[in-house]
Amino acid sequence: MDLGLKGKRAAVTGGTRGIGRAIVDTLAHEGATIAFCARNADGVRSAESDLVARGGTAHGFTVDAGDQAAVARFVDQAAEVLGGLDVVVANVSAMAIADTPEAWRQSIEIDILGTVALCRAALPHLAKSHGSIVVIGTVSTMEVAGPPQPYRSVKAALVPYIKSLAVEWAAKGVRANIVSPGTIYFEGGVWQRIEQGAPQMYQQSLARNPMGRMGTPQEVANAAVFLASPAASFITGTNLVVDGGITRRVQY
Repeated sequence: MDLGLKGKRAAVTGGTRGIGRAIVDTLAHEGATIAFCARNADGVRSAESDLVARGGTAHGFTVDAGDQAAVARFVDQAAEVLGGLDVVVANVSAMAIADTPEAWRQSIEIDILGTVALCRAALPHLAKSHGSIVVIGTVSTMEVAGPPQPYRSVKAALVPYIKSLAVEWAAKGVRANIVSPGTIYFEGGVWQRIEQGAPQMYQQSLARNPMGRMGTPQEVANAAVFLASPAASFITGTNLVVDGGITRRVQY
């Protein structure tokens, strides 16, 4: 299937590793030009060099996703270097697990306020191109496992926000969707750390999945890039679960 992304202009937050990097690579493979950001300057430079060496058009920016003004500047810089925007992907998360005031504050600033700042800055650009927003969520908003944590509660707030954007901006040609991954394993990721530091918890989570395995960043990227693309032109306001069947709820 031709996703219709050749020549499209995409901005991705958290694009140097894990799911974000897989999204950047997949967009580039589909022929899109990319602007991406992350907090670590060395990681940004390395990813940009790698993408360019493979023939892609990529521009990396060092951005703290908890700084709303910096996030908005990133969007405008991305639109400037790319000549506009067709796709914006909000991938950054604080991944805050500890039930502490600092973890809650960080999660709110990055996951909610950073995402809102990204969308608010991107919408005028996307209205010009009839583009799309994709936010990376989590299945943790759907089923509770373990003690209270900021991550799942804060991510849950994004679901009605994105649905509201989808309804409000549909007449202007802008689509907005969420992709909610389940347990996704990659080097340096949270599940590798759990595997190494809490092997019993890792095995319990692995056993819960009917597929008997965890997912890969590429499997999430495939879903996110499809939703972002013109091939998904009549899909907006949805929350696409990519979890191998680990959640048991019935989604109507």
